[in-house]
Amino acid sequence: MNISQNQTIKAIEREVYDSYRGNEAGHDWWHIVRVKNNALSILKSTKDADPYIVHLAVLLHDIADAKFYDGDESINHNVAKQILQRHHVNPAEMEEVLLIIQHMSYRKSFDNNEYSSIEMDVVQDADRLDAIGAIGIARAFSYGGYKGRVFYDPDIAPIRHHNSKSYQQSTAPTINHFYEKLLLLKDKMKTEEG
Repeated sequence: MNISQNQTIKAIEREVYDSYRGNEAGHDWWHIVRVKNNALSILKSTKDADPYIVHLAVLLHDIADAKFYDGDESINHNVAKQILQRHHVNPAEMEEVLLIIQHMSYRKSFDNNEYSSIEMDVVQDADRLDAIGAIGIARAFSYGGYKGRVFYDPDIAPIRHHNSKSYQQSTAPTINHFYEKLLLLKDKMKTEEG
């Protein structure tokens, strides 16, 4: 990355820091830091990915996450676009970042996703790595508590979601989330490092 790109990343980082503070603990600023660190690790072994695009997409991928806006997917795109425009990111790079944000979420994996790039693979794997292991367990229960969901109910069996609408509308107990998503992520990684 060049000096101008580094300055843009730092400026956007400063701007978005406050918007993540106060979020539910599994989707707060520290989630972004962990995803950034995962992405930087993946980038070391992924020669073709553009680090500038990856950095911007990491910073903005959850800036206005649909799960906190009644499922409205347009809010994240619009907020991210305004930030990128405010910081004069060129149109081609802005488009790439917005496409990553638009297509990388797990719920999008049910759709006929026609977009892919090595940068999206890096950001998506970095984000998914933050959803597994001890941190992933903590994040799942934090979000479940935020949504007022029970931990476990033996009368509600996990289901296999076949479309994004079914997945997005689920109000199942938190334990079900492990069987419906988190335990499936290891087989969905796209980079060798991921």
